[in-house]
Amino acid sequence: MLIKQERQEKLAEQRTQLSLQLNLLSEQKIAKLISLVEELRQDTPNVKNRFDPEAQMMKSPTDPHAIIDVLEETLASELASFSQQKTSQDPRRGTLRIQNSK
Repeated sequence: MLIKQERQEKLAEQRTQLSLQLNLLSEQKIAKLISLVEELRQDTPNVKNRFDPEAQMMKSPTDPHAIIDVLEETLASELASFSQQKTSQDPRRGTLRIQNSK
């Protein structure tokens, strides 16, 4: 039973990793498309040239290293929260102590 659970966890982790990679690739492609559309807009004489700060910002793809840093910070925060929750458990019964707010 434990082996099956570990295998399922590995598969779930691989799916999550693949999903992240696909999302990053899609985001890079979208950034490239925005860049090309902006370039086309600027080169077309019939279209009034204007500055679009949102499009300018979206032209550059997201830095995967920044995403990893944020994910690591989030994971560390969640682990700390989990650890605090675990230490607040009643050691005699293994249940959380719940205080009434009355």
